[in-house]
Amino acid sequence: METKRQKQTAEVIRRHLGHVLMMEGSYIYGGALVTITRVKVTPDMSESKVYISIYNAKDKQTVLDNIRKNTHSLKRNLSSRIRKHVRRVPKIQFFTDDTLDEVNKMDNLFRQLRETNQMGEEE
Repeated sequence: METKRQKQTAEVIRRHLGHVLMMEGSYIYGGALVTITRVKVTPDMSESKVYISIYNAKDKQTVLDNIRKNTHSLKRNLSSRIRKHVRRVPKIQFFTDDTLDEVNKMDNLFRQLRETNQMGEEE
């Protein structure tokens, strides 16, 4: 169960890190579209897990690796933006959020099932 403070800190990080990625991300990961879907902060506010969705990229793992290599630079830019909102900028870890990919797979499966059912009913 997240506390109110954890939720507030996570939202501040999500909002401001999104701006940092928008401004400087193209230098790091090229033409891919990267969005922050969720941020989780530990109870002691020392670490945060940032979940991102990656689109328009042939190799999502390469984009994630490039972001992880530049975590220090991203954290430095983030800290200059949120220094007034938090006492200490937490350590940032990036993870991919494959929720939308799974939703698309499920939609395709349901579409295929509907098509096969319609073909079965027509015969």
